[in-house]
Amino acid sequence: MKQPYNTKVYNTALYMRLSKDDELQGESGSIQTQRMMLRQYASEHGMCVIDEYIDDGWSGTNFDRPSFQRMIDDIEDGKINCVITKDLSRLGRNYILTGQYTEIYFPSKGVRYVAINDNVDTANGDRELAPFLNILNEMHARQTSKKVKAAMHTLFVNGAHYGAYAPLGYKKDPNQVGHLIVDDETKWIVEKMYDLAANGAGMSKITKILTAEKIPTPGYWSFHRYGYFAHVYTDAPEERKYAWSITQVHWILRDETYLGHSVHYRERAISYKNKKRVHKPKEEWFYVHNTHEAIISEEIFAQVQAQIASRRRERKTGEKQVFSGLLKCADCGYSLSLGVNRQRDVHYKYYHCSKNSHYPEQCTMHYIRYEVLYDYVLHALQYWGQRAHDDEDQLLKDLLKSTEKHRNSAGKQRGVELRKAQRRKAEIDNLFSKMYEDWSSGRITEYNFNMLSKKYQDEQIELDAKIDQLQESINATQSTGTDTKKWVAVIKQCFGIEELTPELLNATIEKIVVHEAEGKRQRKNRVQEVEIYYRFIGKIDQ
Repeated sequence: MKQPYNTKVYNTALYMRLSKDDELQGESGSIQTQRMMLRQYASEHGMCVIDEYIDDGWSGTNFDRPSFQRMIDDIEDGKINCVITKDLSRLGRNYILTGQYTEIYFPSKGVRYVAINDNVDTANGDRELAPFLNILNEMHARQTSKKVKAAMHTLFVNGAHYGAYAPLGYKKDPNQVGHLIVDDETKWIVEKMYDLAANGAGMSKITKILTAEKIPTPGYWSFHRYGYFAHVYTDAPEERKYAWSITQVHWILRDETYLGHSVHYRERAISYKNKKRVHKPKEEWFYVHNTHEAIISEEIFAQVQAQIASRRRERKTGEKQVFSGLLKCADCGYSLSLGVNRQRDVHYKYYHCSKNSHYPEQCTMHYIRYEVLYDYVLHALQYWGQRAHDDEDQLLKDLLKSTEKHRNSAGKQRGVELRKAQRRKAEIDNLFSKMYEDWSSGRITEYNFNMLSKKYQDEQIELDAKIDQLQESINATQSTGTDTKKWVAVIKQCFGIEELTPELLNATIEKIVVHEAEGKRQRKNRVQEVEIYYRFIGKIDQ
């Protein structure tokens, strides 16, 4: 039934949304179906349709959708005073943000909102059930996320490979979804890179060789074949084709896909609401073996990994930096850089915090003389090598006892922090619900609601990351007797050593943490703490 002639004119936006998850759930809400429903409603109620706003393939938990934001811009410009959707879930599935639009933003802008199937029409005051429907829609999004993850896991278990692009050296099988086949046109590039690495070339050198020989990058192959990355390569200089980076080389040389295995869950989204990706520890990756043809043999792959692990950079003089990659600042975590003092007749080398070099206001120098560090580490390895040689069984018992003490202490502290973070996370979840109820009933203002909403959402994200980090740290402290035996077997190589080598340090030490010294550099009472974290077992008492 059309409105009377003298009623308010509604300049209407027809908003439609369909996500990939909706399609997987089999919802009968295609864009075409939504359009027909919205057009019919607008016609029957005498509304003037200004434009259609369509977000196809966008999640309801994400409000940074292009057409949704365009609609908001038109509301701000005064072009729109009415919004129609099929139901509340089309507007969004995050009950806090959806409610913020329907209960705060739209009324403040004088915008009428209609959700046809949910019988919500703010012009008639029909919005009492909207907050509850928004909560149900968010629960639906949560359950859908779980179902999609379960479906993808099933596909992964059965050997499927899913990604936007096939790795260099492979292409997607046109006859079988999720299956990789060898790409004869690019396979040789991968083989060349592994051959160079196995014969001693570092990643920097391999990068320079690929660039110098004008071998196209993986990105350019995708552009050349499928038109991907057009914004990078269209009308770009010729050298852009061959602009290899060390990161690309590193990724290819460490990727077990080339062994014929599928590797999944290397990253994860923070939550079903926040799609930001974070890296997962390797022990949480999911492997399915022998899903496609291998390009690199197990022997070559293992050789390259060993080469990467043992390789250390050389100075321009050809001198190897034995501590390269091992030294860390105790306060900021940055690496320590090697410097040379040339102001005196006798030159000497020293290490200093690299962050202090660029941002002196953010960290101190953590200065330590090269020969002091060298002697300290050499004596430590000689000590453990001697003990392993004299009585290997007794050393093993002592180490197990020592690492058990450190592990229990660290695990207890991190456990306290984890429980504290989990309790705070639960508190914020409850605060969100209470705050929404307070705002809906008018007990808090719109300004305070917006301010607190942003504050608590930011804290939620930080807590989620902290909880994951603490859990990973707790798991990492649970070293085993097998790890200790491995280290004892390795440290036996240090018996009778007279000098340090990059290979020896890399085999026995994970990192060396240098603290800021107490006292001036030239004073005899200068004291400085240096912590050695050994491979397999971490820090141990000497």
